[in-house]
Amino acid sequence: MPDASLVLGLNAARDVDAIFVNSPLKDYDLAPRYNDFTLPVLGLAYIATFARSQGFNVGVLDAEALGLGVSRVSAIINAIRPRWVGLNLLAPTYRYSAAILTQLDPDIHVLLGGHQAKAMPEEILMDAAIPRLDALVLGEGEYRVAALLDDVNRREALPQVSWREGLDIRHGVPAPHEDAAHWLAPDVETLPFVARDLLAQDPFVAADGRNEANLVGSRGCPYDCSFCGAARSANPDVSIRTRSPENLLAEMEVLASDFGVTAFRFVDDLFLASPSFMRRCLPFFLAHGVGDRFAWDATGRINVLSSAPDDLLDLMQTAGCREIALGIESGSDRLLRYMDKHITSDMTRKAVRRLTARGINVKGYFILGYPTETRDEMQASVDLIHELWATTAQAPGAFRCSAFEFRPYPGTPEWHRLIASGHNPGELLRYEHADLTGGGRHLLERDEFNFSVNRQFGEATVHEVRTALGSIMTEQKTRHFQHDHVQRVAV
Repeated sequence: MPDASLVLGLNAARDVDAIFVNSPLKDYDLAPRYNDFTLPVLGLAYIATFARSQGFNVGVLDAEALGLGVSRVSAIINAIRPRWVGLNLLAPTYRYSAAILTQLDPDIHVLLGGHQAKAMPEEILMDAAIPRLDALVLGEGEYRVAALLDDVNRREALPQVSWREGLDIRHGVPAPHEDAAHWLAPDVETLPFVARDLLAQDPFVAADGRNEANLVGSRGCPYDCSFCGAARSANPDVSIRTRSPENLLAEMEVLASDFGVTAFRFVDDLFLASPSFMRRCLPFFLAHGVGDRFAWDATGRINVLSSAPDDLLDLMQTAGCREIALGIESGSDRLLRYMDKHITSDMTRKAVRRLTARGINVKGYFILGYPTETRDEMQASVDLIHELWATTAQAPGAFRCSAFEFRPYPGTPEWHRLIASGHNPGELLRYEHADLTGGGRHLLERDEFNFSVNRQFGEATVHEVRTALGSIMTEQKTRHFQHDHVQRVAV
């Protein structure tokens, strides 16, 4: 019997308006699951939370977090019989989303969104693998999804909403009209805080024993990194909006009160990318004792943090900043220019040194096997990782790396370059699980991130790239355990 309790947030006493599904990265009916934790689906949770605030009975089924295969997901949905099912289409999970849809009761309305929907709307609308499609929602969906749940016929008046009627493709009103901004860019200050009962693993108990929760501090990104789905050129309709320090602290206080949360992770692209916002937010956090009560992590920009005044970095530390995630990506300045990163390797060295000297940990992201990357440039990235490990070994803050094989995402600047250079879109979408360790024994907790299209994009072969990744991440894991042991002994 399907376990309806796996759909989080539902009111069992009422008919169900919608179930929002995060599709699995593998079909766990057929493939083993190695890791037992994944980041929360805050995007789906925001949509579900807003729909609930409008009176609808909705829930979230996080198939990846729960390790559910295609048949179990569809069986659970069919047993509950919601009016609507909504899926966030992502390139690595697309085929599993389509497989789920083929097994659903035909009376259930189908709503699709997500990065893949925005990047390839016409292809999705015409995809015979998707049996029916009642609404394809492009971009931020809170307001438009609630309108669709109210009445499917409202789709005709909604911008960037399309659907299929038989063999015909229909579209709502064109985006450039007077109400478009309202529908496409929800007011992040007035959206209700994410209802955590919709999330399978948030808040969660982190490795350091703290209760931790994930937050979004802003939407939109002004940068155009060629590999990123959030790139400015891939999202020309997205306006940049930052939540106020007051609004952020209010949500942190609710999570502390309701769940005992004492650590937070800001997962958006912009939280520490704007000096003007930092000047507003950090003194406010300091004045309200955030650094004394909480620890928090965030993403940052190397070009900003390498040149920020000392007092601003000091503020970060005293206001409670525990770790900054930086998109380092490569040790090659030539490749960084090709990626349109607006940074250099020397900027990286400076930013990491300045942060770790203040006791702020740094997590650096790297990509190996990037288009046009030479073997020497890949080695420069490996060498930079080892250099940053060495130069921060005695610092109050630690450096750790997280390295990945390049994979192309539809809609990104790099995707368009690859297509223009002759790559077949179908081959670029053929995502498969990749084992970095020859049996998966040593890096099982990274299993959800190890996927690839199995294509060589730079000078190094796929085997060479994966050998380098396996070596780096195995050493990082060893260093992490050694660092934790030293800390425990010191305490």
